[in-house]
Amino acid sequence: MARTTTGTKGAILTAALSLAAERGISGTTMDDVADRAGVAKGSLYYNFSSKEKLFQGLLLDGMAALTAALREARSGRQGWPAIEAMVERLLTEIAANLALAKIMGGEVFRTDRPWQESAFGLRHEALAEFAAAIDEAGPAASVDGATDLMASAVFGAVLMAGLEWLVFEPERPRDEVVAAVLATFSGRLRR
Repeated sequence: MARTTTGTKGAILTAALSLAAERGISGTTMDDVADRAGVAKGSLYYNFSSKEKLFQGLLLDGMAALTAALREARSGRQGWPAIEAMVERLLTEIAANLALAKIMGGEVFRTDRPWQESAFGLRHEALAEFAAAIDEAGPAASVDGATDLMASAVFGAVLMAGLEWLVFEPERPRDEVVAAVLATFSGRLRR
């Protein structure tokens, strides 16, 4: 989820990211982004022709990087060990990119955005990593025909737990958060 763009474009993306994390995308204007980035509006529009293009690029790049991180975490692992590795990596990525995680959390159910179709494809790729690990974990791990929904539940729970942790309990060690999330999905909640 990390951004590595530098220069004017990097300043614009950094400003847009911090403003949207504070105010939401709807509450962020292109004028605000230009002011925070310290660039002329002409430079802003040269790099991003519209607010929609700016946030589409930001979200799609972030989701692509997140998918790559999950794929890397799952590499060489199957089943429950892969799920453990991906939960840990997802929480690490959220901690390293809290502003982007806040925006993703706020945008996940917005269906009126122009980037929703593109984001759906990348979201599906990220969830596919969890779905594959759930399938590999065996029949006891999956509910018949609901692997994709289970993958979404794991991803969503980790995202929300990560945001809860970093916003309300940032002093809590990451390992405790990882353990709590994994305990939730390990069946330990049963009587």
